[in-house]
Amino acid sequence: MKNIAVIGSGTMGNGIAHVFAQHGFSVALIDISEDALKKALTTIEKNLDRQVAKQTLTEEGKKQTLQNIKTFTQLKDGVANADLVVEAATENVELKLNIFKEMDSYAKPDAILSTNTSSISITKIASVTKRPDKVIGMHFMNPVPVMKLVEVIRGYNTTDEVTNTIMDMSKKLQKVPVEVNDYPGFVANRILMPMINEAIYSLYEGVAGVEEIDTVMKLGMAHPMGPLQLADFIGLDVCLSILRVLHDGFGNPKYAPCPLLVNMVQAGHKGVKSGSGFYQYTAGSKDLIVAKQFTK
Repeated sequence: MKNIAVIGSGTMGNGIAHVFAQHGFSVALIDISEDALKKALTTIEKNLDRQVAKQTLTEEGKKQTLQNIKTFTQLKDGVANADLVVEAATENVELKLNIFKEMDSYAKPDAILSTNTSSISITKIASVTKRPDKVIGMHFMNPVPVMKLVEVIRGYNTTDEVTNTIMDMSKKLQKVPVEVNDYPGFVANRILMPMINEAIYSLYEGVAGVEEIDTVMKLGMAHPMGPLQLADFIGLDVCLSILRVLHDGFGNPKYAPCPLLVNMVQAGHKGVKSGSGFYQYTAGSKDLIVAKQFTK
């Protein structure tokens, strides 16, 4: 398997394309927006420059990585020669189902179709294709070039052969793949999102402020980043979507998203991407300015 197609050129998509290209794969990066693709290539080049500065990559390696990436605005053209397609679009069920229907019709019959979803059922996604045995989850962590974990999620019909192929491929990317089964939130977000939600409830109920909650978790639990700052980095809209998947999937009120999170997303405060979440951020940067003050 040498030809990879990545659908979506946002934070996760460009990171996935970067990693595959750096490890010698030919990558077709697909997005409906030419501007988004240009931005993605700029981001990839900046991240490669950081690797060169840290002497973890040579200038020749950077040049070859960029040469391994071609961009497409038409899904049909981008997936035509792919041995593996990785969908990395927004965490929206209907959008992903529509993309997979289209992917299935244009990809080679023996191509594996994967999704970077962080919570949506692989089995449900696979059900809209004619190859449910070849559909699997590849949940990379952000930032993709740095984080080692890949959750490999097998749907109800995913074969052992496909699972083993993706496990082996993840290792070729110098990642650590962990095989999990297809239940809401898988492992990472089934554990992480309730923690983030509880941190938001602690803020909402006035137990402590933003910085205080994050400091307790950083210094008391040795977390590299507090849960509220982490939520900002993930995207509050993404956190809300995942919590709703957990709530709908299990029917358990413990997964119900905090009303403060719902209000913030509705008001457009989505974290780093919008410049405002639980913290304020410098425009165009992830640098914190100040923690926000909240009342009910």
